[in-house]
Amino acid sequence: MTAPATAPSSSLGGQLAAPRSWRVPIVLAVVAVLSLIWFVVFGKDDPTRFTWSDPGDVLYLDPTPANPRVLGIVLGVLSLAAAAASFRWAWRRRPVPVWLSLIVGIAFLVSLVAWVGAGGQITVESLLTSTVSLSTAIVLGALAGVIGERVGVVNIAIEAQLLGGAFTAAVVATTTHSYELALVAAMITGAAISAVLAWFAITFLVDQVVVGVVLIALVTAITNFFYQQVLADNSAQFNDPGTLPRLAIPGLADIPVIGPVLFDQRLTVYLMFLLVPFVWFMLYKTRWGLRVRALGEHPLAADTVGIKVNRSRFWTVTLAGLIAGLGGASLTIGYAGAFVQEMSAGKGFIALAAVILGRWNPWYAALAALLFGFATSFRIWAGGAGAAIPSDLIAMTPYLVTIIAVALVAGRVVAPKASGKPYIKS
Repeated sequence: MTAPATAPSSSLGGQLAAPRSWRVPIVLAVVAVLSLIWFVVFGKDDPTRFTWSDPGDVLYLDPTPANPRVLGIVLGVLSLAAAAASFRWAWRRRPVPVWLSLIVGIAFLVSLVAWVGAGGQITVESLLTSTVSLSTAIVLGALAGVIGERVGVVNIAIEAQLLGGAFTAAVVATTTHSYELALVAAMITGAAISAVLAWFAITFLVDQVVVGVVLIALVTAITNFFYQQVLADNSAQFNDPGTLPRLAIPGLADIPVIGPVLFDQRLTVYLMFLLVPFVWFMLYKTRWGLRVRALGEHPLAADTVGIKVNRSRFWTVTLAGLIAGLGGASLTIGYAGAFVQEMSAGKGFIALAAVILGRWNPWYAALAALLFGFATSFRIWAGGAGAAIPSDLIAMTPYLVTIIAVALVAGRVVAPKASGKPYIKS
């Protein structure tokens, strides 16, 4: 008589268990230890005053003084505790929670801001408002990247769409004196560039990365040419759009700190606030979103149920370009008030990093984009505050943050399986 099959032994189960990943705990521990050492050795004792509201606000909050050295040490100890907790999670072969990384990152950033502003005053409201404004283009570019990769096309050309949208918005707003037309024109420009990417990648099966890089170079050259030949000498006629007016929401805009940050913004920022949940809803709660995700995961299966794979990919990527073009408009009429050569300054690539860091989810990608926006805001603020940090190092801040953030998730996130792969119907 044959003996019944037995369950696998515990030793075999242990052999099949997921390997422990120490990368995130080690990175968090290194950041925590280095920051603690830095603020112990180089900490400053001149008090920093954090101001939360202006004297004329309806609700006024008194400034909060803080000793940068003490604050850095306290937050450094908190970071060490979070890093120790991450080692515990890794030992149990469980993914390290994102909130532990957030504790370490936020603790370091707060300590750094207090250290740079030692002996002076830090207007928290202004710093956060600048963060949201500077993040808008990155968030919108990241949303376009999420949609593109979810449908199976890597949108390397986000940088070109942002730059083209910024140029078009500035020129149209100046010549027509209509911000509404400028926004529409910027979105059409982004969609047109995105359509070219999709056309070459889907119809002619050209490598998507190569097409994207070529489009970036092409749009950069075109905008530089017209800027030098037309806009530079005729800025009053073609490059003086100004900025969209701020739209304060009555009542909510008077809330200290968060009121001006969230409820006293320009139209492009409000559209960004609306588009993040809208894109999430469309991707995860509608039949259209189910089809999009199917095209990015298993296009052959989608084809077998009657979905036109290449046609759907083309139009989806083109529609995503509308959002990236709006992000370009946020750079000019939503923030700077004029077009400057190569003003996208790598924001398209940072948006792609936000897509990866956000695990191809609109909400997480937007949060990652806010992190990069804060790094840019900090660079501008630190430069104006006369920080002892070399200016070149300050200018590197957004890109250093991008590299470190992507390194933390490299190998731990999985892109849509068919992303970047052309579909050839047999």
